[in-house]
Amino acid sequence: MSVRLTLICHGSTSAVRDVVFPLDEPLDAPGCAKAAALVADLGGVDVAWTSPALRARQTAAALGLDALIDPLLRDIDLGRWVGRSFSEVATAEPDSVAAWTSQPDVAPHGGESVVDLLKRIAPWLDTLRRDERRMVAVTHPAVIRAAVILAIDAGPGSFWHIDVAPLCRVRLSGNGPRWTLQSMH
Repeated sequence: MSVRLTLICHGSTSAVRDVVFPLDEPLDAPGCAKAAALVADLGGVDVAWTSPALRARQTAAALGLDALIDPLLRDIDLGRWVGRSFSEVATAEPDSVAAWTSQPDVAPHGGESVVDLLKRIAPWLDTLRRDERRMVAVTHPAVIRAAVILAIDAGPGSFWHIDVAPLCRVRLSGNGPRWTLQSMH
C-alpha cells in the first residue's frame, strides 16, 4: 500500500520577490495566476491540507483545492526576523545569520531551529502513511525542505542545500515506514 503526497510551495508574494522574512502577506498577481495555471497538473486529489498562512490558503484556493488548515504545516518560526529583509538582518547580525545557516540546532532569531522544524514535520509525515489516498499539502519552502530531508534520510545540515521556489511541487511516496522522493519540479 502506497501513499502519494504532493507538497506544493505557496505562490509568489512581495516578501519572496523582495527577499524579506515573510509576515502573513497575500499572493501577488503573478503568484495567483501561476497557481491557477497548475490546476490541470494536479490530477485527482482525495485530501488536501494547507498551512494557516494567507499565502498558502490563497494558493490552495487558486489550485481549486478544498484544503483543511493544518497548523503543523505552518512556516518555520523566524522570531524577531519576521518582516525584515535578509540583507538588513545579515548586515545587523552577520554572526547570527552565519550560525543559523550552518548550525541546524540553533535559532538566533528566537524562533524555531531547523532541527525543531524537522521534529515537527516527522510525526506529521508518519500520520500520512496510514492512508492510501492521493494527498496534497500547500505549505512553505522550509516545510518542504524538511519533508525532503526526512524522506531521503539526509542530515539536518542538508536543509540549506535544497532550493524550493514558489509553486515548486515535490512528490513523495510512502510504503510502510519509508518515504521515497519521486520528483521535485
